[in-house]
Amino acid sequence: MQFENLITKSANRRSFLKNGAFAAGAATMSAGLLGTALPAFSSEEKSGLLSPGDAAILRFLAAAEIIETDLWIQYSELGGTQDKEVSGSGGGNPVYTAALQILDGDMPQYIHDNTDDEISHRDFLNAYLKSKGAQPIDFKQFEILQPTKAAGALGGGRLTNLQKLTVDTSWYFRYRSTQNPDLGAKFPQLLNIANQSAIPLQDNYASSTIQAIANVAEHAATFAP
Repeated sequence: MQFENLITKSANRRSFLKNGAFAAGAATMSAGLLGTALPAFSSEEKSGLLSPGDAAILRFLAAAEIIETDLWIQYSELGGTQDKEVSGSGGGNPVYTAALQILDGDMPQYIHDNTDDEISHRDFLNAYLKSKGAQPIDFKQFEILQPTKAAGALGGGRLTNLQKLTVDTSWYFRYRSTQNPDLGAKFPQLLNIANQSAIPLQDNYASSTIQAIANVAEHAATFAP
């Protein structure tokens, strides 16, 4: 009986995830056409359509998307294709953009499209939570990190710090090894990226940014399979 209950709960969860997008679209259309106000927020979801557990999952995902959006917007402001489609159209940083194109000529468009995607993910999840009377995620109070002073960066606080970035690059060897990290296996770093900036810190930092990105591209090519 316990196993059957577990299967039933799993099926209900899958049904929620599968049908949630359609429900959100219908709720958004209804609100727009009928002018219906959003239901009041509550610590418990009382609509009967969204359980507290499902709401908690969506809030966790929304939090992750907010953090990802903050990160990509910083890239977009400086090195993404500059247009009105995404946030961060301050003219860009031409020297940084040129440096990124050493890695890939399409990098500005890649940054632009990724940023646009993350913004849509963030907005969709919070809008869906609101449509179900659930509390959305708001990290405004935590946006306290100062933006870079390089040309192209817009004002406002940040959640993520791309000016002192530490990256674990051992994944390159980890996923190619038959050794198990859970049994004590350790793997070297592909690149030493510790407390390094991924964006220019100020305008006169641009030349060293070009060299840093060129070095990363050279090292990555050395280890390419």
